[in-house]
Amino acid sequence: FSLVRKIVFEKSKLSVAATVDALGTSVGQALLAPTTIYARAVRSVLAHYKVKGVVHGIAHITGGGLHENLSRILPAGVGVEIDRNSWPLPSVFTWLQQLGEVDDNEMHRVFNMGIGLVLMVSPYYAESIQQQLTTYGLSTWLIGRAVEGERNVRWT
Repeated sequence: FSLVRKIVFEKSKLSVAATVDALGTSVGQALLAPTTIYARAVRSVLAHYKVKGVVHGIAHITGGGLHENLSRILPAGVGVEIDRNSWPLPSVFTWLQQLGEVDDNEMHRVFNMGIGLVLMVSPYYAESIQQQLTTYGLSTWLIGRAVEGERNVRWT
């Protein structure tokens, strides 16, 4: 939240009660929106595939964005290619980016951009896993793929 505080309160001098027309809410409500809890849904997926090695990695996307958080779970010789346009960007990030005049790379480096958790799964089971997660009220997207190569994350 350091960059958020800098953009919203220091640079833009907004108050917690200020209305953000683009979001249809106050600054405080926008910034304190509750996080999604994934534990029950993920436990269900893992229990469903007890015998098969279907889920190869799980990354909670926090500060450091997709690049840093996914890189931590990749084995040697595996990289990840992510399509930045494969999920809808929550409007709070668009608002913050415009308000703070932050470039795309910095936004993706610092924030999760709406992706709170990544499951790295066998492609064959991806659709089934998405359906299971949907039953828990979670939105899901296929955002990328694992590739042979350097242990890093890159945009496609």
